[in-house]
Amino acid sequence: MPENASSRKINVYVVEDSPQLLKGLLKALDSWPEMRCVGCAMHSETALKEMLKLDIDVVLMDLELPGMDGVSLTRELKQRRLPLEVLVLTTFDEEERVFEAIKAGALGYLVKRVGLEKVRSAVKEVFNGGVVIETLIARRFWNYFSAVQASAHLAQNPWGLNTDELNVLELISKGLSNAEIGGVLQIQSRTVRTHLGHIYKKMGVNSHVDAVVLALRAGAIQL
Repeated sequence: MPENASSRKINVYVVEDSPQLLKGLLKALDSWPEMRCVGCAMHSETALKEMLKLDIDVVLMDLELPGMDGVSLTRELKQRRLPLEVLVLTTFDEEERVFEAIKAGALGYLVKRVGLEKVRSAVKEVFNGGVVIETLIARRFWNYFSAVQASAHLAQNPWGLNTDELNVLELISKGLSNAEIGGVLQIQSRTVRTHLGHIYKKMGVNSHVDAVVLALRAGAIQL
């Protein structure tokens, strides 16, 4: 979270190809005093061009888009290392797509039929470094990480991660948010984000999941 986060609005960009849902989200964002919509698009290619030019904190990302889908667009944004977080909008039957989107770098997801106040709280949670993941997907990630750890090598740390960075990764693997990690390590959330930035650079990754998987495979951290 930016240091002056409490004194400014959260900049939100919406990518949604349903005119009705898009209209509802834009109206809601306009009514919430702590947020503002800085742009929207119904096509991924248009969204990418605009997002490269804007100051964005959180993207509300539909998974089903014409052209490049939401998973691919999320991956593209993370590969470009844009300073934003992605919150996926999904339907009930897209568990596999949600799993892939979070692996690509999204910090969570919302089912489209949830109330607008849930959207509001989720945007604030992600903006503050938290995760928005329901039990079913969280359990799936735990199983995924456990399978990765089962095939781990002897303890290695070829990236030169320091103790603080390894501690952050280990806590992420257990499902803790940035704020929760800060509480455990007795540091501020923005310090956790700084550690993550260093981790991503050292490991050459773009998401929490990729960093955890590599560290587990190397035996650098344990679940």
